Amino acid sequence: MTVLPDDGLSLAAEFPDATHEQWQRLVEGVLRKSGKEASGDDAEKALSTTLENGLSTRPLYTPRDAVADTGFPGFAPFVRGGRAEGVAPDGWDVRQRHAGSDPARVNEAVLADLENGVTSLWLAVGRGGIPVDGLGRALDGVYLDLAPIVLDAGDAYGAAGRALWELYGECGVRPTEARAVLGADPLGHEARTGRELATDDAVELARDAVAHWPGVRALTVDALPYHEAGGSAAEELGLSLATGVAYLRLLTDAGLTAEQACGQLEFRYAASADQFLTIAKFRAARRLWARVAEVSGVPGAAGAQRQHAVTSSVMMTRRDPWVNMLRTTLACLGAGVGGADAVTVTPFDEAIGLPDAFARRIARNTSTILLEESHLARVIDPAGGSWYVERLTDELAHLGWEFFRTVERAGGLGAALRSGFVAERLAGTWAVRSRRLATRREPVTGVSEFPLLAERTVERQAHPAPPSGGLPRVRRDEAYEVLRARSDAHLAATGARPKVFLAALGPAAAHTARVTFAANLFQAGGIEPVHDPVTVDAESVGAAFAASGASLACLCSSDARYEEEAPAVAAALRTAGAGRVLLAGRPGDHPGVDGHVFAGCDAVATLTSVLDFLGVS
Repeated sequence: MTVLPDDGLSLAAEFPDATHEQWQRLVEGVLRKSGKEASGDDAEKALSTTLENGLSTRPLYTPRDAVADTGFPGFAPFVRGGRAEGVAPDGWDVRQRHAGSDPARVNEAVLADLENGVTSLWLAVGRGGIPVDGLGRALDGVYLDLAPIVLDAGDAYGAAGRALWELYGECGVRPTEARAVLGADPLGHEARTGRELATDDAVELARDAVAHWPGVRALTVDALPYHEAGGSAAEELGLSLATGVAYLRLLTDAGLTAEQACGQLEFRYAASADQFLTIAKFRAARRLWARVAEVSGVPGAAGAQRQHAVTSSVMMTRRDPWVNMLRTTLACLGAGVGGADAVTVTPFDEAIGLPDAFARRIARNTSTILLEESHLARVIDPAGGSWYVERLTDELAHLGWEFFRTVERAGGLGAALRSGFVAERLAGTWAVRSRRLATRREPVTGVSEFPLLAERTVERQAHPAPPSGGLPRVRRDEAYEVLRARSDAHLAATGARPKVFLAALGPAAAHTARVTFAANLFQAGGIEPVHDPVTVDAESVGAAFAASGASLACLCSSDARYEEEAPAVAAALRTAGAGRVLLAGRPGDHPGVDGHVFAGCDAVATLTSVLDFLGVS
């Protein structure tokens, strides 16, 4: 029997260790071949990916990127999880939201979800949901001692919470059996509506919960309004901390201990398709709240943050909504790996209207597959120990803490909301991201990349009107949705979409890449590309253009072909009636060409000007 040496495996002992500097020299060589000169750390930075708020993802992480000890799962600072055994023996709480206004239809959907894997219910109550007096009808047939209930009642949270307690009494649910989150969130409501909301009911509900309902939390710290207004992950963390601290002050001033006050809070965060940023955000949130709990004198496990993850509405698209299934799967994975206690997967048709039974089924099965087939919950903190994830968690925690301090210096979250500070800060963040979306540096599959003009429209019943008047709600697809809506209106009025003729020069090897690029770009604006025949020259382009029915043309080929043929082909297109001639490629001296489309151009501005030229209103 071979005995391994005490210093570990020796399988690769004969190979010398590779140094970081050697790897950087290899990177320098690769960059040099692509025409870029950089050395050392600059070479490594050239391969980095910018995220947000100064965060970036480097191409290589090594032990030098290790952070301070993150502790153990279930122990402060709770980076690795709020409980030592992981989120739960059977995985996270699969929580689905129901936002219909008809109690009977909501009841039908609720029962179907519970019978097929959902473990808790999140109900919109009051404006934008079921009436408070319809709560009993919506929950008819639900075993309230088994299914936790989460309420989202806006300014009706007091009445909704008391209605739920009355329902518990009617159904014979003992106080020790009840599991609920009553959803009191005055600051979140103010962020949504711009209207201040009294906190008396929140205090009363929290007192009653502490005194009589040990499994009930009265308040929700909802960070979704800030995410949905375009905020970054760090801003979402900072504003959630400011909200949580405000509620701690409110409850302790009302006579609760800091430990009791912490036990009355559940935190809600968005989970996006950037799975690593999502993982880091949930881990960083627990670390930050543990620090707040520590300085508040909250002992041990009581400082663990209770987390509810909701897949991002900002990332959901109205066009090609089927891709949303992939987005929500990545978001669910990130939230689960990040240690969220409960996860809500938004149905893929959420951006269009009320989900149908198929969409709800796919949403709940997303968690089921990740839990039962991928076994994600069987490993506690599966991302722990990754130098990348640990470094990203640490950097995000510091950014979130710094923004929290900024909000506190502004007088706290309430004052920051009323002064416009929060709205201005989030608008600035969204403006930066909007620029990346417009230039397609942040691509949106099915919208700005690989759009399908012939897709069948998905029809759904409209959502009840959401609260408004406060922070805006944004979506990644909104600028392109405006363009596509103009094209749809033109199609409805004329029977055809606006068109562009792609004048491909030379053999396929010369023009295919730029034809593909141009067709993709124009379709993102609802403009139909016509590429027939496959290739043209100065003699044939006029007839081909006339047959296309377009009034706009775009030249597509290699730079060498442009030098040889572009002027003559552009002139022939003008003679054939082209009102505007574009060229797919970097701006240069191309006689007869009115403009250029290229990777990194402002696609939204370009497509808007094209639709304006074509008279598409």
